[in-house]
Amino acid sequence: MGKARTLANLVSGASTSTLPNSALTNSSITINSSAVSLGGSTTVGETKPTVTGISPSVITNDATNITITGTNFVSVPTVEAISSTGAITRANSVTFSSATSIVANFTLATDGTYFIRVENNDGLAVRTGSALLTVSDLPAWTTSAGSLGTFANGASFGTINLTATDSTSMSKTSGTFPGGMTLNSGGSGTSTLTGTESGATSETTYNFTIRATDAQGQTADRAFSITITVGINNSGQFN
Repeated sequence: MGKARTLANLVSGASTSTLPNSALTNSSITINSSAVSLGGSTTVGETKPTVTGISPSVITNDATNITITGTNFVSVPTVEAISSTGAITRANSVTFSSATSIVANFTLATDGTYFIRVENNDGLAVRTGSALLTVSDLPAWTTSAGSLGTFANGASFGTINLTATDSTSMSKTSGTFPGGMTLNSGGSGTSTLTGTESGATSETTYNFTIRATDAQGQTADRAFSITITVGINNSGQFN
């Protein structure tokens, strides 16, 4: 049998023979800051950050804080938004809350969907598997706020159009419609008010707020009014 090789022989490259475990008693090396006895084993791996969610997931083009939740964040990571076209925008600022939560402030001028990438200071990084962030304009009202017209009691309202760009639905959030008025929510930017007035016994101005909602769930409110007169045969609508 050949003679046993020393640890020094192996390290210096003097021999490629296998050194028996019995010759390595009390010897160790350091891996990832942990002492490992030679002849034993250890698992060497990388601790990458993960992203499990963001809030809010829909923002406008204005500077907005986004809370990113996940694991293994290290103070202070770099955060980027990557559009579906590949354009990369670095966060204006990043606030480290904990290893599981950071806040990134973004100003994204282009509407669209974005992946989120988080990179720790050691270079380990993660990019979300799907575009978690949507950038979209709020619905933009084109119908002016204020009076929608004056109508006599018992008269038809005809069709009053309420229009807001990108709106997919509208709803009344506060106030009161005149008796007999109905809001018909439309899905293509325009909803209507229709019906025939009923119930007014004296001149009354009705005030209400309409909320326009887009496909991303963003909203824009606008206040309107309608006046009902009593004892006047004609009616008019002012838009």
